[in-house]
Amino acid sequence: MRPEGVKLLPWLVGGVDLVMIAIATVMAIRFRLTLPIFDSAGDVLENTALASLFFIGTWLVLLAFFGAYEREIFGAGTEEFKLVVNASFFTAALVATMAFLMQYPLSRGFFVLFFPLGVLSLMVGRLLSRRTIQHLRIAGHFNEKVLLVGTPGYIGEIHTVLARESWLGYRVMGCLVPRDYAGLEVTSSGIPVLGLIDDVRAVVDEHEPDIVFFTAGAVSSSTQLRRLAWELEDNAHVQIIVAPNVTDVSSERIRIRPVAGLPLMHLGRSRSTLATNDAKRAFDIVGSLMILALIWPLLLGLMLWIKRHDGGPALFRQTRVGRLGEDFTCLKLRSMSIDAEERLAEIEARDHVLFKSHDDPRVTRPGRFIRRFSLDELPQLWNVVRGDMSLVGPRPPLPSEVEKYEDDMLRRLNVLPGMTGLWQVSGRSDLSWEDTVRLDLYYVDNWSMVQDVLILARTVSAVLASRGAY
Repeated sequence: MRPEGVKLLPWLVGGVDLVMIAIATVMAIRFRLTLPIFDSAGDVLENTALASLFFIGTWLVLLAFFGAYEREIFGAGTEEFKLVVNASFFTAALVATMAFLMQYPLSRGFFVLFFPLGVLSLMVGRLLSRRTIQHLRIAGHFNEKVLLVGTPGYIGEIHTVLARESWLGYRVMGCLVPRDYAGLEVTSSGIPVLGLIDDVRAVVDEHEPDIVFFTAGAVSSSTQLRRLAWELEDNAHVQIIVAPNVTDVSSERIRIRPVAGLPLMHLGRSRSTLATNDAKRAFDIVGSLMILALIWPLLLGLMLWIKRHDGGPALFRQTRVGRLGEDFTCLKLRSMSIDAEERLAEIEARDHVLFKSHDDPRVTRPGRFIRRFSLDELPQLWNVVRGDMSLVGPRPPLPSEVEKYEDDMLRRLNVLPGMTGLWQVSGRSDLSWEDTVRLDLYYVDNWSMVQDVLILARTVSAVLASRGAY
């Protein structure tokens, strides 16, 4: 699909929204007619069916009015979901007000059912749409052509991020550099130089990028950036993105405050202290106990299988480093042979402090199965109950790994290690050491309860797909 297909995204997402609201309408009508908590149906079906078409149309119009179909919000970030929720609440208020003023006999039971079901359906539809869009972008569809502007160093950093996060749909086509780099044809990161920064309008007209991306070193002053933006303002299809010299900071910690014409960016403090609050601890205890209550027969069966396979212990105990550098005993289902430590020399380690071989002969037959679906980590639920670990957090490191930590890496120890985390849902053992550290530090600095819930939800799909598990 050509880049022009990006323009179809709002229509495709709108179609999904229409289907999900229609499903919510049918469900609300059915529950209103069948649930015993409501009064007799009467003429509910006739009045509701007639009004529901208006409700659906109004909901879609308000979603568009709130900006929920702007193509910039698809595929990443939380802004999309915030807009959907805000538009939905406004729709509910508008429908209730109009029904009251017009004295329309709208079923209160239907109203109470319709909007919660509608919001839930819309969120599910948006999540499915997001996953589909991301997979299509990785496959090369719905991509947008990006022209990077700045010094080769900053351009290389941005290009690395965009190439790594291919699901964003940004395909770098070339770059523009300052006059100091005149004559440069290709940057050290392999990006073709299409011209100088002062030639931005001519290059845009010739190559027709979808996005002009100004990096931190693109301009020498705000006046120059404003003038460059003026040159592109009559080109309606080109988006302008400006990347500040700030990375790995969540939107919840950023506040933009215009003062005297200056868009001042206020960065909130690190949220690492919030990641140890009572609410998270309560969430961990309740969540782990509920999971244990559901999966104890599976856990018992796996332990018996491991025990019968070679007569060794079912549990493997290992010293790990927890919050603030305190050691604790981490529990796992044993997936290796009894003499695994003696056979350690047979295995070639990775080139970073993490160690996990893709083809380890010490892994037993039960071990291959439980590793594939991360079932070996289920006993760590007891570590969560005890307070050694959290359901979500950085990967629990070995003492030998912590000894090799640099100063920045020690920040991972500010919070409890987790059974799962950003490292788990982003590739697990397929990640490089640098990416693992980056994800863990991002989690520590930008913790939120919503993020924990989303990570837990993504963990299910990551485990079922066996991504990076061996």
